[in-house]
Amino acid sequence: MKKTTALAFIAPAFILYAGFVLAPIASSVWFSLTSWDGVNPVMPFIGLANFREILSSDRFGHALGNTLIIALSLTIGWNGLALILALIVDNLGKSKNIFRTIFYLPVLLSGIVVGFIWSIMYNYNFGVINAVLQKLGLAALKTDWLGNPRFTVPAIILTIIWQGAGYYMVIYLAALQGVPQELMEAARIDGAGRLRQFSSVIFPLIAGAMTVNLTLALVNGMKVFDQIAVMTDGGPGFTSETVTYIIYRVAFGEGRQGYGTALALVLFAVILVISVFQVTFLRKREVQL
Repeated sequence: MKKTTALAFIAPAFILYAGFVLAPIASSVWFSLTSWDGVNPVMPFIGLANFREILSSDRFGHALGNTLIIALSLTIGWNGLALILALIVDNLGKSKNIFRTIFYLPVLLSGIVVGFIWSIMYNYNFGVINAVLQKLGLAALKTDWLGNPRFTVPAIILTIIWQGAGYYMVIYLAALQGVPQELMEAARIDGAGRLRQFSSVIFPLIAGAMTVNLTLALVNGMKVFDQIAVMTDGGPGFTSETVTYIIYRVAFGEGRQGYGTALALVLFAVILVISVFQVTFLRKREVQL
């Protein structure tokens, strides 16, 4: 009786999970083995042909390289800036809530809106960045930030860091507020400076928050799409394409849903492997601290 009652309570959640998670995963695996165009009810089975094409594609290799570079850069940039902002806000006293809100506001904007705003700022002819360089007498440094392959990816990375740092700052702030003030006071009495207090007291105690933030940042960095679609459309050429952007272009632009689904599964596998490795390493680091 007890087992039946337990199953009755579990059943609604399991049905929803199966319908919205397990079933889509299973169907995605099937689609990846076909040459389905996304419209035709006929789905020709082609086995592993999509995956063989992916592994032999230079375009995919370039996009994967971009994805990893962007993800690593965002992970470092988001966490570095977020931790600095959190430390600043945590010591502001009465104005803490005001600045926390200000720093968090960009997170509330959609990636599409942020992409449009920064595209205008990067514009060669009337963008604010080139205008400032002109005013400072540095006209020689003016460039087409989104049209020059050397600066396209760094410009996108800077944009996304600006937008997302506030999200990770809030997590660090929550961890900083959990640091016992008795320990901080003891460190000050022992003559520890700010740097020593951070390295010996604060840093070990926020290791859990850092693990969460590093993991979230890496996963989110691997899935960047909105800003690239708005700011560069994957260009110039294929310079700023990422795996998520290729999935979109192939599946919806070229009508190759089967191939696009195979790309999505490959990306999922890459994220899973990297995330497991990262979490394992960071958990060991927490124990050591």
